[in-house]
Amino acid sequence: MVTWPELENAQPNASKYIEGTTGQESTGPAKGKETDKSDTGTPVTKIELLPSYSTVALIEEPTGDADPWDLPVLQSTGIKWSERDPKGKLLCVFQGTGKFILFLGFLYLFVCSLDVLSSAFQLVGGKVAGQFFSNNSVMSNPVAGLVIGVLVTVLIQSSSTSTSIIVSMVASSLLTVRFAIPIVMGANVGTSITNTLVALMQAGDQSEFRRAFAGATVHDFFNWLSVLVLLPLEAATHYLENLTDLVVNTLHFKNGEDDLALLKVITDPFTELVIQLDKKVINQIAMNDEAAKDMSLIKIWCKTFTNVTQMNVTVPSPENCTSPSFCWTNGSHTWTIRNVSHQENIARCQHVFVNSSLPDLVVGVILLLVSLLVLCGCLIMIVKILGSVLKGQVAVIIKKMLNTDFPFPFAWLTGYLAVLVGAGMTFMVQSSSVFTSAMTPLIGIGVISIERAYPLTLGSNIGTTTTAILAALASPGNTLRSSLQIALCHFFFNISGILLWYPIPFTRLPIRLAKGLGNISAKYRWFAIFYLIIFFFLIPLAVFGLSLAGWPVLVGVGAPVIFVLLLVVLLKLLQSRCPGALPAKLRSWHFLPLWMRSLQPWDDVISLLVGCCQRRCCRVCCLLCGCGRCCRCSKCCEDLPEAQDTPIKAPEAFDNAAMSQDALDEDPKSQAEAPGTETMSSSTAL
Repeated sequence: MVTWPELENAQPNASKYIEGTTGQESTGPAKGKETDKSDTGTPVTKIELLPSYSTVALIEEPTGDADPWDLPVLQSTGIKWSERDPKGKLLCVFQGTGKFILFLGFLYLFVCSLDVLSSAFQLVGGKVAGQFFSNNSVMSNPVAGLVIGVLVTVLIQSSSTSTSIIVSMVASSLLTVRFAIPIVMGANVGTSITNTLVALMQAGDQSEFRRAFAGATVHDFFNWLSVLVLLPLEAATHYLENLTDLVVNTLHFKNGEDDLALLKVITDPFTELVIQLDKKVINQIAMNDEAAKDMSLIKIWCKTFTNVTQMNVTVPSPENCTSPSFCWTNGSHTWTIRNVSHQENIARCQHVFVNSSLPDLVVGVILLLVSLLVLCGCLIMIVKILGSVLKGQVAVIIKKMLNTDFPFPFAWLTGYLAVLVGAGMTFMVQSSSVFTSAMTPLIGIGVISIERAYPLTLGSNIGTTTTAILAALASPGNTLRSSLQIALCHFFFNISGILLWYPIPFTRLPIRLAKGLGNISAKYRWFAIFYLIIFFFLIPLAVFGLSLAGWPVLVGVGAPVIFVLLLVVLLKLLQSRCPGALPAKLRSWHFLPLWMRSLQPWDDVISLLVGCCQRRCCRVCCLLCGCGRCCRCSKCCEDLPEAQDTPIKAPEAFDNAAMSQDALDEDPKSQAEAPGTETMSSSTAL
């Protein structure tokens, strides 16, 4: 293929770039010109060639030395404050105020949509989650208890709800603290899926998605790695059970009246107009109450009155009497006096679905779709507003405040301060999901680095456990001890995980794993959804199914899988650290088929499937519209017109106004055939 002359080093005027040449326009010595004499005495002019360059950039490729994890420079493209007139400054102030109000409004709707999303998940899978808890024989297996905690929390999107169910079961002696601890670990893992779902909304931009998805999954990797280490340790030593039992016995707590609800005070007035749920139904299903399986989770009556009266009732035998003094027989019947409660409904709830006859599943699907739409819309608007505000000097100040370490020798204290900040912020909003989900778009646009987001996420894990401890202290006297011990197990589990994966920089594996997953997901976007489905649904469901078959089946299937994974990790370490210790064939993964060592074949298959689905959708679109040109993404109705030539800016060598105008007036095909053309195919430009 002959290269285009205009794309090489052609220049219009040689005298402009070759110093020392003479011309009609040169009246004096040129700049940079030096004369010297040769051996014969003849003056010689030194010619200095400036470096050649092309003014056409067909594809902007990032430099090889650029680190994709470097925070972007958020530059201001507007007018500087000092250059504005009084009217412009006043307008800028009004714009900033309006953006701040819009940001708070969208943030409020974002938090409310998370609450409604949790309610929707409970309507869709709440009863199934309760049935998971009702199988006590399976929960005696620590691994099964772990995956039950993951599945239940993923289904109802609330670790506090699943923890409250566990507390109720422990208080009712349906579950011991020893068997409840793995379920609490699973709930801690399952709650991290929320901010990962939020990160998917930034998949439009590759760089933002890389940072956002890594910032979200650093929470996942911390929880999974902590479970992999601490669950076997707890099963072998029961250190969490013994430690929390010692703390509860040592400290004498008094139960309170109500727990704190700082964020609920703000969001409940809006979310209660959308939906209200009776969460006691899930607890009753978990406690094997058959009558609760037919009850609806949608709350109808918000204000009720319970009247307790003494009534004469029949009992099977005198042993069932409440007291010997209140027991008598009348013929073949034995009577006694018991307190009978009667509930009277006073006021109905005021939400959208209070008078609806739709089943819980349909209402849950409707709320799920609406809340996801609102969540995506609010997140997009929040990112847009932050992107327009966080520029120039404002971005510099904020990034310095969030990402700058303390001066030496106190730089190591910065991360621990971030842990305290994350714990405090989570305590204020009373939800780790809300805090980490709100932090995810900031990571995506480059305001917060992954290294700084990691300790903030660890702090949010601690903050959500302190909220659970306060809620446990507000429990009634009969459930105070069990709820407090469960909350303390959650707290010490997260503290143990932080001690494992944060103090020593070498042990901060979640950051490196999250960056690796972020790089893969940025290149193959479908892998992010694949990751969520595999790690939060398929693997827990598979382990739960094997647990139903018993320990031998679980060990027989799980042991070979774990052995293969450990072998792969060991081989990867040897390949990167000391490849000389391996045979030549094992020093790389090329001995495996391509589909086993690369995602590219899978990406081709998925791209083909997506393309087929797009073509089918386009055919339907064309049939509905009845227009042959209604859809340009396929050739379902007629062949697409020939791609027209797109003008490309030529270098300065051919920057002649008359030539350019004449060329634009010509036919596109003749342009392509003429020598020295300035056009190229639009598909090639793409």
